[in-house]
Amino acid sequence: MTRYIFITGGVVSSLGKGLGSAALGALLQARGYRVRLCKLDPYLNVDPGTMSPFQHGEVYVTEDGAETDLDLGHYERFTGVPAKANDNITTGRIYTTVLQKERKGDYLGATIQVIPHITNEIKAFIKEKDKTADFVLVEIGGTVGDIESLPFLEAIRQFAMEVGPQRALFCHVTLLPYIPAAGELKTKPTQHSVKELMSHGIWPHILLCRADRPIAKEDRKKIALFCSIDDANVIPALDVSSIYEVPLSYHKAGLDKQVMKYFGIRDIPDLDLSIWENIVRRIKKPESRVKIAIIGKYTNLADSYKSLNEALIHGGIANKASVELKFIPAEVFESDDPASHLKGVHGILVPGGFGERGAEGKIAAAKYARENNIPYFGICFGLQMAVLEAARNLCGLKNASSTEFGPAKEPVIAMMTEWEKVDGKKVKRGADDDLGGTMRLGAIPPSLQKAQKWRRFTALLKSANVTATVMR
Repeated sequence: MTRYIFITGGVVSSLGKGLGSAALGALLQARGYRVRLCKLDPYLNVDPGTMSPFQHGEVYVTEDGAETDLDLGHYERFTGVPAKANDNITTGRIYTTVLQKERKGDYLGATIQVIPHITNEIKAFIKEKDKTADFVLVEIGGTVGDIESLPFLEAIRQFAMEVGPQRALFCHVTLLPYIPAAGELKTKPTQHSVKELMSHGIWPHILLCRADRPIAKEDRKKIALFCSIDDANVIPALDVSSIYEVPLSYHKAGLDKQVMKYFGIRDIPDLDLSIWENIVRRIKKPESRVKIAIIGKYTNLADSYKSLNEALIHGGIANKASVELKFIPAEVFESDDPASHLKGVHGILVPGGFGERGAEGKIAAAKYARENNIPYFGICFGLQMAVLEAARNLCGLKNASSTEFGPAKEPVIAMMTEWEKVDGKKVKRGADDDLGGTMRLGAIPPSLQKAQKWRRFTALLKSANVTATVMR
């Protein structure tokens, strides 16, 4: 029997619903249960693929080629369960699906409304997860009280009614702000947030209360009284030095124990958290330190490169090393000497991006790495820039460029116009086509044609003692 846990958030955004969901999933998994996590996003975009990283952080690409919310990266990193395209849905995608059905006559002439047509589509998305895991954790994006969230809240209310309380639990993440002038944590925002949630017919069973300091027992009792829940279900969600401490912190606070109790699971399997203890120990007591420069276009927001950041941290954990990340805007190198910014770094990573802005700076960084024998990792656009640098400075192609920037005198990189997706479907892309969902994404094995120009280019790289590693 699949049980469902719905995670909502209140007061303010960025409270850590995604991390909370991932950590709870990890705790349930540590008890031997199969878990699956998914995200309902209220924004009108069909997917985050065309959204600016400055607004929404990174786009997390799944193995089956979907552009999804960055929280799916948290889910996958904490549980090891590969995220799928149908683990993330948006208002835009829901409405698109409903309107396509209406145009085909699937509703037999009915008047299309938010209730029941939109809510039914949301429930169908959730119901599809039934029997795929012991626990399905469903995170609802945004904040309770947002207009955009209303159809999702109504849908999960209906869903919980349909499957029954023995299979559905509501967990609400809220904030207890500390007011220095008063010298105390304030519970009123949490009370109002729960009241708002209850006005939509949802009574939270567990509260995750974010705070930057311990929550007094009296405050927890006060919250429990005003929100009509058990004291033990008011779980402190305190700030920690690393996100990988969160599962340990929530376990210590009793979150997984209360979930087991709610669902009436008495024969609770043993819990082994040694892997998380080992990870935290390596983070807090590293044996060495390295500094990696990340040269990108969206460095003002660290979440723009969330998966890359975490991958570097994971590499450090595996090697018992602390990894210091130094974010540098690519445009800096178009006017400054790279040495003034890159001296002392142990490696340079240039991530993906779109458009010509900052390209010359990335090329300058690639040149500095090559000339100073610093390990360089070019991902997607970053690898393109390394190829252009080598073409210009090693192969004598002074005007070497990429067709991604438009018509080029000496194009050494040509953007694909036709390819196969993960599911085998062929895709053609023209200059006037939509931007969203048009890239070749997912776990597709790369293949290089043994063309004469490619052999000549790699031979030149080899003669210049440059090793090129081509990655998807």
